[in-house]
Amino acid sequence: MKLTRIAFLAVMAVGLWSTVSLNALGDEGPLDTAQPKGTTPEEIIQQFAAKEKVFKEARDSYAYRQDVRVQVLDGSSITGEYRQVFDVVFDNQGKRIENVVFAPQSTLENGNLSMDQGDFEDIRQRLPFVLTSDELPEYNILYVGQQQEDELHCYVLDVAPKQIVGKKRYFEGRIWVDDHDLQIVKTFGKTVPDTHAGKKGKDEHLYPKFTTWREQIDGKYWFPTFTKADDTLHFATGDIHIREIVKYENYKRFGSNVKITYDGKEVQKGEPGQDAKPEKAPTPQK
Repeated sequence: MKLTRIAFLAVMAVGLWSTVSLNALGDEGPLDTAQPKGTTPEEIIQQFAAKEKVFKEARDSYAYRQDVRVQVLDGSSITGEYRQVFDVVFDNQGKRIENVVFAPQSTLENGNLSMDQGDFEDIRQRLPFVLTSDELPEYNILYVGQQQEDELHCYVLDVAPKQIVGKKRYFEGRIWVDDHDLQIVKTFGKTVPDTHAGKKGKDEHLYPKFTTWREQIDGKYWFPTFTKADDTLHFATGDIHIREIVKYENYKRFGSNVKITYDGKEVQKGEPGQDAKPEKAPTPQK
């Protein structure tokens, strides 16, 4: 049997909003489907997308450690595992680089899985999903209500690509936007499209549902800190149960001359947020 390949991320690549029957959502409060007060869904979308653009630029100026673990399971037994720990840092010229600090030999092949370049790109770029104002035209976004996430009150929106263009990969699923900071604090979904067997001899690429939680860093930015996927992928050759854990740790702003702004004001290195919220981030379901 030829090794199948998986890529990582986020909910079902079937019809637009179809089944965001998100059975892995955790313990959030009941969904209130009423329209928001004092604003409109369109304004919420435009405002959080603008904040996401600022967040994306800010995170590019932070160093951090990323710890990745992917496992194939047979019941409660682990039959294969991929593990890598790497630091995202800056060199003397201020260029962002990765330093791998731990990378044992992968045994995923023992569970009939292998990884390709697209998988690694997902781990680095698409698990910590970002939806900026530049990317809004590529997506349909549906306001579905409001919901409590631990101590945060959030707007809830469903997201799906308007169309699949070329070989580009997209996110489809649900996001929770904090109604105070208007930044994404939680994501549930998957990358699309899947690639199924039998199409021009291509290998199968199936994507597990995942959840990413963010926490507030430096009192301003909601950065991803934990991603979990626990899903059964229905390959043509049989079902495979995988589990994936990604941790993002030790965020530290790089001391360069890059300017980071928040609410129109420049953020100084190490400056605590004057309006920093004491609320807890949504609790990961570990």
